[in-house]
Amino acid sequence: MENNSSVQSKLYTRKVPILWWMHRWVDIRFITRELTSIFVATYAVIFLFYIRSVSQGAEAFAEFSEKLSSPLLIGFHVFALAALLYHSITWFNLAPKAMVIKIGETKIPGLLIALMNYAGWIFISIVIGWLILNS
Repeated sequence: MENNSSVQSKLYTRKVPILWWMHRWVDIRFITRELTSIFVATYAVIFLFYIRSVSQGAEAFAEFSEKLSSPLLIGFHVFALAALLYHSITWFNLAPKAMVIKIGETKIPGLLIALMNYAGWIFISIVIGWLILNS
């Protein structure tokens, strides 16, 4: 009888380079979209601090607004806006795969789902723009 306690199995572990995703365009777009979520989170935190500054009075609001208007932060805002737009567009394009909508037995076409998302985005942007311009 063979002693099984002395036998060690060697598991195959494939070596995957850290930049594995740089070889295919599909993977590059996927990882880029996932990384842009960092900007979504950053803007959520900035917005929360902005609301906090409003609640602390006019002086705190003016001070925080001045900090956000530095040239370095304006550059960050421009880059972050591009990242947020990319994130939104790619997310809306993925919506038909994430949401399968049926009315009875009829499946709503994916293009229509994506277009409804874009229409909602445009509508909300127009409302926000109108509110800002008329305040």
